[in-house]
Amino acid sequence: MSRFSLFRSLAAILSAFVIASCSDSGVPGPSAPTEPAPDGPSEIGGYTAPGITDSPIDVSGLELRAAWWKQDQRNLVPVSKTIDAAGGIISIPATGLTISFPAGAVAAPITITITADEKYVAYKMEPAGTKFLKGVTVTQSLSTTEFGGRALQSPLFAAYIADDGVQLSGNVPVLELEPSQTTFSPLSPLIPVAHVWIIRHFSRYMLASG
Repeated sequence: MSRFSLFRSLAAILSAFVIASCSDSGVPGPSAPTEPAPDGPSEIGGYTAPGITDSPIDVSGLELRAAWWKQDQRNLVPVSKTIDAAGGIISIPATGLTISFPAGAVAAPITITITADEKYVAYKMEPAGTKFLKGVTVTQSLSTTEFGGRALQSPLFAAYIADDGVQLSGNVPVLELEPSQTTFSPLSPLIPVAHVWIIRHFSRYMLASG
């Protein structure tokens, strides 16, 4: 199936999905689709990317291009919040990021810190090495990225990358592809509005394309 057909099918399924703005005030963020698109997941570099309900896959050796912000995110400060067994939401309104922790994701209170990259759609999530008991939903609005307001030309991927200072310019080595789904505008089926992915551990993730 062509990429164009894949995107149109995704758009039809997700046309009722509305991205709600949210903040630390407790307004819930958008939820991930409950079923993968019937057209099947995308393929990249010989790997089949996991759909939103699948498991992450090890792709050591794969290289992808990190997505860019529409404008550099200068002067951003790390955002921190304590999440306990009841769950909670962390957001960075300037970048369009929302992270939703379900009840039971952690067994004891933990202070989570999220740092956005200045040039690329990437985040450092701490404490590094943290593992969650339930899937954590990450939603990235695409209005702040290079994809905002434009027809999507190639699939997007949520990628786990090394936390050792690896440079995000050019082709970036990827360790893992996360279960994810792009959502599209109900008014214009080829215009993406957000990318949603599920994580079970920290620390460094980026939005990528092939």
